Amino acid sequence: MGKLKRHKIGLFSAVMLALNSLIGSGWLFGSGSAAKIAGPAAILSWILGAVIIIAIALTYVELGSMFPESGGMSRYAQYSHGPLLGFIAAWANWISLVTLVPMEAVAAVQYMSSWPWSWANWTKNFIKNGDITFEGIGVVFIFMLIFTMINFWSVKIMTHFTNLISIFKILLPTLTIVTLICSGFHEHNFGTNIHEFMPYGSRSIFEATSVSGIIMSYDAFQTIINMGGELKNPRKNIVRGVLISMLITAAIYIMLQVTFIGAVEPSMLAKVGWHGIDFTSPFADLAILMGINWLVILLYLDAFVSPFGTGVAFVATASRALAAMTHTCHLPKWLGRINQKYMIPRYAMATDLILAVILVSLFRNWNLLATVITASTLIAYLTGPVTVMTLRKIRPDLARPFKPRYMPWLAPIAFVLTSLAIYWSMWPTTIQVILVIALGLPIYFYYEIRYQHSDLKKQLHNCWWMIGYLIFMSFMSYIGSNGFGGQNWIKYPFDFVVIIVVSLLFYYWGVKSGRDQLDPYAEHIVQNKNKQK
Repeated sequence: MGKLKRHKIGLFSAVMLALNSLIGSGWLFGSGSAAKIAGPAAILSWILGAVIIIAIALTYVELGSMFPESGGMSRYAQYSHGPLLGFIAAWANWISLVTLVPMEAVAAVQYMSSWPWSWANWTKNFIKNGDITFEGIGVVFIFMLIFTMINFWSVKIMTHFTNLISIFKILLPTLTIVTLICSGFHEHNFGTNIHEFMPYGSRSIFEATSVSGIIMSYDAFQTIINMGGELKNPRKNIVRGVLISMLITAAIYIMLQVTFIGAVEPSMLAKVGWHGIDFTSPFADLAILMGINWLVILLYLDAFVSPFGTGVAFVATASRALAAMTHTCHLPKWLGRINQKYMIPRYAMATDLILAVILVSLFRNWNLLATVITASTLIAYLTGPVTVMTLRKIRPDLARPFKPRYMPWLAPIAFVLTSLAIYWSMWPTTIQVILVIALGLPIYFYYEIRYQHSDLKKQLHNCWWMIGYLIFMSFMSYIGSNGFGGQNWIKYPFDFVVIIVVSLLFYYWGVKSGRDQLDPYAEHIVQNKNKQK
């Protein structure tokens, strides 16, 4: 036991690990993309994204403090609704996590391709027509291999690396904000009236929230929850770690957006408008235009540091999520095998690496990968609000280190906000992601029919609400307003009203469809926790 204790992660390391995950390629691309879609109103998109994710995070913080275990977010839905819903949620979450690894590698390669120096002309071959080439995929693979190797031997090595990198990742965005504001801040870019502030209407605010990678940029709060089994004092540090890291990240991202909007040259805006702003590497391009060469060098350096740090963190998170999924016996057991010396799920890491290579071969640019991540993440997160209230209903006696009184009204609000954000991902992304998630079901049913022989009828009873919900969201995305890729049969903002009302019905159906009693594996965790007191 003494050896295991040395591998435990403290609060500072947990916050640094979360910040390392949260501050990745999103800050390098997100501000430019959001401003192009929504203009100055993109600031509201970042605030809205933070509100949505914090609402969801609070439901998972309660669950994480109840069941502090590695890869826990892959199992919570199983505890309240049985293995089928648990598998769907875990599969969607794992898809989003493993996609983050190649996305961060692609971000680094994409910045490499835009290096402005003559000696670096060879890097331009990595990107062609916005997509990564086969040559670029080779570099991406090398980066992903390095991410994996840093995680391969020890939690201690990984946390030392992330502590160092995270400090740099906080300092550089802060330095960028201060430098660009001091070098030339054009307050008139924000407009003098509501029309100038929201040049493309209120709808663009919601579109930017999902499409520009904003939701994805905040998504990594789960890093702390999934590492719950490796934290010191997890019952307190999960809550503290998530809230501290989320508030720091939100402040940085919002200020970065303010800085970007203020730094754009007014003459450029007068000529092409916000829709016409198209920077390959937004902040680096702004620094070049302003002649701040030392900042340009630092930004191109950070184009390695930020994605590397985030990639390393998500290799850790994704591997533990995959290993956790094996506990339901619906995936090969060897995937969950832990190296006894270093307590690392090496087989899961190797599998994630192979899948990451396949994903980057199919989705060859940052925006496509970010879109897949956003939609799959949100679908996985849907179960959090439902699970937390279902467990309060079936097991009110369980110890809850974090039990806010506002959860009964926060949970349905979080569910509604998540539903809206899925809708903002736009058709056909919604149906594409739902189909990717559905690909996991044949694997589940194979193991269930061949080895488990459990009551499928009961499992389906616990899960019909989710199946119905996914069908509804697919249909709604298709018939919704044309601003979100639909056929405009239901116009904006009435499409929002329909989603709010119907998603609330699905939420209450989901809570009502929970298990009669707590999952046996969860009971085992509770009993072990009580013995350790």
